[in-house]
Amino acid sequence: MTQPGGASLTDYQHLGSGKVRELYAVDDELLLLVATDRISAYDHVLPTPIPDKGRVLTAMSVFWFEVLADLVPNHVVAVDDPRIPAEVRGRALLVRRLDMLPVECVARGFLTGSGLVDYRRDGAVCGVPLPAGLVEASRLPAPIFTPATKAELGAHDENVDFAAVVGVVGAGRAEQLRATTLALYARAAEHAAGRGVLLADTKVEFGLLGDALVLGDEVLTPDSSRFWPADGYRAGQVQPSFDKQFVRDWLTSAESGWDRAADQPPPPLPDAVASATRDRYVEAYERISGRSFADWIG
Repeated sequence: MTQPGGASLTDYQHLGSGKVRELYAVDDELLLLVATDRISAYDHVLPTPIPDKGRVLTAMSVFWFEVLADLVPNHVVAVDDPRIPAEVRGRALLVRRLDMLPVECVARGFLTGSGLVDYRRDGAVCGVPLPAGLVEASRLPAPIFTPATKAELGAHDENVDFAAVVGVVGAGRAEQLRATTLALYARAAEHAAGRGVLLADTKVEFGLLGDALVLGDEVLTPDSSRFWPADGYRAGQVQPSFDKQFVRDWLTSAESGWDRAADQPPPPLPDAVASATRDRYVEAYERISGRSFADWIG
């Protein structure tokens, strides 16, 4: 039963689970998007949660939705509302239902990750040719739009070229996605740089409300973006980061004993790795937003 003054999760139909989030139907127009403490890496959801991760992701998204609001509408209706159950307050958003577009919209300002793999093979990323001689963490001549297809849970998103996006959503909408994604990246990168942080790349998702393009899901969190400290940045080496790269690095270390190529799930994270990852997420939020995480969790 709903408690006086608020709702309960049991009041809402559970629509589905992602790697990190749970989705509930509030009514015909609204959804409840709940961020858990789960963490994923290399297409696996790890067995070890990261304390406070769901709250950090929510706080970070709320901050960025505010910063970017004049560039594109977003799906957030409320972060503090009686329709958000007390049990998930602080890690849940009341949002508008959107018709989500089946494209992962990625902007890159630096070369790393799957972009670097593509570049070493093709001299290009998602069909965008790049100059010769770039290395790990090279700053690109200009930010580029490198979309990917959305994968099912447990599968890997596949980088695609712009023509593939046109084939899925049409030329006009594809142009809008590219322009909007790059505008969001430029705004966010400028803000982050002012806080001593480099935004290497980020992934955003869009949906439609009628015919209007709306920014959905999460935005510019350590799960969907790579944040690097600007001091000490040096191309040609893997950068320290404020994101889950710390977890990826441990999983691929000799200490974990995990063979990424084998058909086995990753092992649990040591307490020290989980705690250090939490600290990095919190530091990313506080450093970039200028806000206190303690104030968010109350």
